[in-house]
Amino acid sequence: MRTTIFSTPILTPILRVISILILKIMGWQARGGKLHHQKFVLIGAPHTSNWDFPLMLMVVLKLELRVFWMGKHTLFPFPFAGFMKWLGGIPINRLAPHNVVRETVRQFKENQDLVVLVPPEGTRSKVTTWKTGFYHIASMAEVPILMGYVNAGKKEAGFADFFYPTGDVDTDLEKIRDFYRPIKGLIERNS
Repeated sequence: MRTTIFSTPILTPILRVISILILKIMGWQARGGKLHHQKFVLIGAPHTSNWDFPLMLMVVLKLELRVFWMGKHTLFPFPFAGFMKWLGGIPINRLAPHNVVRETVRQFKENQDLVVLVPPEGTRSKVTTWKTGFYHIASMAEVPILMGYVNAGKKEAGFADFFYPTGDVDTDLEKIRDFYRPIKGLIERNS
């Protein structure tokens, strides 16, 4: 896999220290521990603000994950595409979602360690149904789903538990969403 902000020699440890200091100054806690086995789909919710991104970057740096994240291709304009990819970005054309799932599954099969962050809501707006690509990727690649979150109500961000897909998409998605129901995003959404 390519070098990113999470794996750049010399620079990553410096950015990790800076992230820890900024989180401390802001009064935010990073929840979760260092994971030695890093092969899973990481989901992050609720996604309510553009500020979720820098906050999660700092948390991921502090917790020493090596993450690649999916974002709409319009987030990768010239001349910033290289920088966004260095931040771990993978540009996604939403018009071809099945190719994204197949390609990500292939990457999981070919790499010993791989963490791909997928925002299941697919947008910062309030949605009633989540996109299921993250679930299909995890299921087809036979890897767990790690539930990441930003909880503004408690000023904490990080990850909770692994969820292992059973193949029953509807039941599994309901269980995952149950975990997220009490969590408040950076921007309060109307019900």
